Amino acid sequence: MYNAQAFFSEEQQMRTASITRDTLETKITVSINLDGSGVRSFNTGLPFLEHMLDQVARHGLIDMDVQAIGDLEIDAHHTVEDIGITLGQAFNQAIGDKSGIRRYGHAYVPLDEALSRVVVDFSGRPGLDYNLQFDRPRVGDFDVDLFHEFFQGFVNHAYITLHIDNLKGNNAHHQIETVYKAFGRALRMAVEPDPRMNNAMPSTKGSL
Repeated sequence: MYNAQAFFSEEQQMRTASITRDTLETKITVSINLDGSGVRSFNTGLPFLEHMLDQVARHGLIDMDVQAIGDLEIDAHHTVEDIGITLGQAFNQAIGDKSGIRRYGHAYVPLDEALSRVVVDFSGRPGLDYNLQFDRPRVGDFDVDLFHEFFQGFVNHAYITLHIDNLKGNNAHHQIETVYKAFGRALRMAVEPDPRMNNAMPSTKGSL
């Protein structure tokens, strides 16, 4: 495992955040660097979710460390939701006042028969439009209903508008993997500095 502090040592030059959420149900620590290269480490007790977070880090070029201890003896709901919440809080902190960013991002990603589209707006207004249907309730032992909980938690605490549409697909693993890959690439586009903005606020309101 890499040392999370190593790539956060020059925080004044990078858009970074480290957030810990500690409740009676979970203890989650998330560290991110929006200007990274996809360096990542996960220890959540949920291998399939880690596989999906890996897609976000790789395709978003976001350095990401997620450590989670949760009440998995009950089920994965609290842990998955709280990871989404904590990751959203980290994004909200790392993005700062949003001056000079592109603000909007989108991506289409295929995987065999599956095709998904994700569109994101760092609007300052939480909103999730989620269109993803599965033919089976689980991928391995992971409850597919929890993907909605992850994204809802992220949206509510990153203060973004997020549209997720699985356009095609009948393999649940393929469907959700295309969503997470597209999510990573849409995030990468949205948080990227736009040199033509000259560090201006990407809003006619003057703030986001």
